[in-house]
Amino acid sequence: FVVAHLGAGISVGAHRRGRVIDVNDVGLGDGPFTPERAGGVPVGQLMDLCFSGKYAYDEVFRILRGKGGVMGYRGTSDMREVEAACREGNDRARLALEMYNYRIKKYIGAYAAAMGGVDIIVFTAGVGEHQWDVRRGSVCDMEFLGVKLDEEKNRKNFGEEEIISTPDSRVKVVVVPTDEELLIASDTLALVTK
Repeated sequence: FVVAHLGAGISVGAHRRGRVIDVNDVGLGDGPFTPERAGGVPVGQLMDLCFSGKYAYDEVFRILRGKGGVMGYRGTSDMREVEAACREGNDRARLALEMYNYRIKKYIGAYAAAMGGVDIIVFTAGVGEHQWDVRRGSVCDMEFLGVKLDEEKNRKNFGEEEIISTPDSRVKVVVVPTDEELLIASDTLALVTK
């Protein structure tokens, strides 16, 4: 299965038999761009930025990790604002959202190919749980993989645990609320009680 954890940061991971077998680099390297991180910057362009003499290393780092991604295209890292601007017809917001969705979709497809198919696609975290348009945009035109999204369920779902694919979809598309704080607390408890 593939998990798309879409929040302030993004990770898309391939899972097989309970183990992560691949995950995008959530730092500066490969991966979808996030609300604030550039992600997927070609090495040549990164080298040009670093050695141009125009920017110090810490400036490049700050730009790519805090002013890149959706922030760089739209001027905000709040995906709700981007969605609202799209509804108002803002072309720059639409472009940012399309690019955001495309990069997520690209990783879902790559991991499906690497695993020889996918049975489940999970959307979780703030954006994954609450933005139906991102979920739809991230799996649109994936019928060749067996994905059939139930548009009505997807549009109505706002963070509830639910299968949002159609009953005849070969791939289940699921929304699963995340509870990172609980996981951190339980892992911490397990460590300190050993």
